[in-house]
Amino acid sequence: MEFANLWLLLLIPLLTLPWFVFTLIRRNRRSAVMRFSQSVHMKDAPRSMRVLLRWLPDFMRFVALSLLVVALAGPRVPSDDVPIHKEGIDIVLAFDISTSMMAMDFEPSDRFSVARDTMQNFINGRTDDRLGLVVFSGEAFTQCPLTLDYAVLKNIMSQIRMGVIEDGTAIGDALGVAINRLRDSEAKSKVIILLTDGANNAGKLDPRQAARMAGELDIRVHTVQVGRGGIVPYPVDVTDPFTGQSQRVVRKARVDVDPQLLRDIADATKGMYRVAADSEILKGIFEEIDSMERTELPGEQFVLYDEIYSAFALPALLLLLAELLLGIVWLRKFP
Repeated sequence: MEFANLWLLLLIPLLTLPWFVFTLIRRNRRSAVMRFSQSVHMKDAPRSMRVLLRWLPDFMRFVALSLLVVALAGPRVPSDDVPIHKEGIDIVLAFDISTSMMAMDFEPSDRFSVARDTMQNFINGRTDDRLGLVVFSGEAFTQCPLTLDYAVLKNIMSQIRMGVIEDGTAIGDALGVAINRLRDSEAKSKVIILLTDGANNAGKLDPRQAARMAGELDIRVHTVQVGRGGIVPYPVDVTDPFTGQSQRVVRKARVDVDPQLLRDIADATKGMYRVAADSEILKGIFEEIDSMERTELPGEQFVLYDEIYSAFALPALLLLLAELLLGIVWLRKFP
């Protein structure tokens, strides 16, 4: 148990206790209010319970006042510790959702599904950082602005679908949109994680120019190449000429990549460039980024308290009421 105003407890030894002692001394020295011609015979008279307990009302009042002082001191017990949020890192995930991400060379499914699950696990590991999401293919859009609500971000990410915007790989535009999200940020560190499996073949903004803009704004870009490119298994919808029904088959297709571009973007912004050849490597890359992009924040917390002053104030009021009734009914003074 703690006290919000511990100094108020000094009132008990400084005021309440001296008052009680003074009251007892004054009671013992007080002269009688009725005079008798002779009181010698009353010395041997037995003392009743009322006489023996004549100090009880004053003691009850002393205890009641002490309990009220304790209640005023603000007794409380800690109920929970809540971490204080400190400004950490602002991170924008730039996620390539072009149809080439459907390539089925990543276990247990395709590049898109594995990459999305990996990023969601990355989100689970953050605590004090704001995260945002930009998706791109032939165009780039902000899917989720910077937020601390990781549940909302993960829900938005789980609803991402390929093929809803023009196909292509607009790496420059994706960087531009992500930079705009971080331009006015006051975070200690600003980071873009660009995840793509292709070469820049769409959009209006040159990727290297966008990288220079990011460097000027102290935004670090980590580039992650998904797959090594070349011939990969790729799902294709075909129509059966006999039944007319559409079915999905896996065929070989070529996916072009531009590793030099991704390396240049990372170098221009003091970021890192990594190649994920499979799902395990991709997971390890995000673990590496997670360990790199950490702000050392002091573990300060504020404590939630349950106020328990009523546990002292209520007995005090009951004691005052009992002292009043006792003085009126059983220990009443005469006259």
